[in-house]
Amino acid sequence: QVQLVESGGGSVQAGGSLTLSCIGSGYSIRNNCLGWFRQAPGKEREGVASIDAGSENAFYGDTVKGRFTISRDNSKDGLYLRMNNLKPEDTGMYYCAATLGYFCLAEFRSTDFRFWGQGTQVTVSS
Repeated sequence: QVQLVESGGGSVQAGGSLTLSCIGSGYSIRNNCLGWFRQAPGKEREGVASIDAGSENAFYGDTVKGRFTISRDNSKDGLYLRMNNLKPEDTGMYYCAATLGYFCLAEFRSTDFRFWGQGTQVTVSS
């Protein structure tokens, strides 16, 4: 069973930066597409970014393109999300997730992701 643990969330002012981390355990995730999702109160879960197992391709949601960068370190079973120029609308719970496949799909379908972390809260104040 794969376990995913996120960290790095916090409270920042608009324009600030944060880096989220997600470490897998229990089973290696180095051969899995990984992604970040977020959910704000009262809103649906939204795909933020995803990355192929070998980092061949990365996909980003329209609202974060040019500001967020997803990366991974397979030697550490780690997934990361660098978030720059944060906006209040970026506030939410951020989840990392893993699929059973190697390549990610361009569409962010949460149903494609089999394993989920518990989330880390990001709050951006104006």
